[in-house]
Amino acid sequence: MDLSVFGIESTTMAVTAVLTAVTLVAGALVIAFLVGPRSYTEKKGEPYECGIPTRGDSMAQFHVGYYLFAILFLMFDVETVFLFPWATLCRELGSGALPAVGTFLVILVLGLAYAWKKGALRWK
Repeated sequence: MDLSVFGIESTTMAVTAVLTAVTLVAGALVIAFLVGPRSYTEKKGEPYECGIPTRGDSMAQFHVGYYLFAILFLMFDVETVFLFPWATLCRELGSGALPAVGTFLVILVLGLAYAWKKGALRWK
């Protein structure tokens, strides 16, 4: 079995790619160190938010419901990403794909039912 690309063996290609990546990263770090500014003051170490100095405690707590809602949104958004290719190739995949997608959807519906039962979808 020939695994060459453009007449170059795949192991040689992989080693060359790794060495090139390491060289480029190391070169960028060295150039940044040599060219970068070196003035470190107390003022530069302060946090910067929109040019306005912070007053008081800048840490604000958010209700956990926002995070739960965002995670649920991402879960069902990713579901759409996985269902779209299946829907476009449904006929070509054959009859074995339908039970697989059915299992996928059942797991997601169970997750939604659990979140609904726990009250994660209610705003308080």
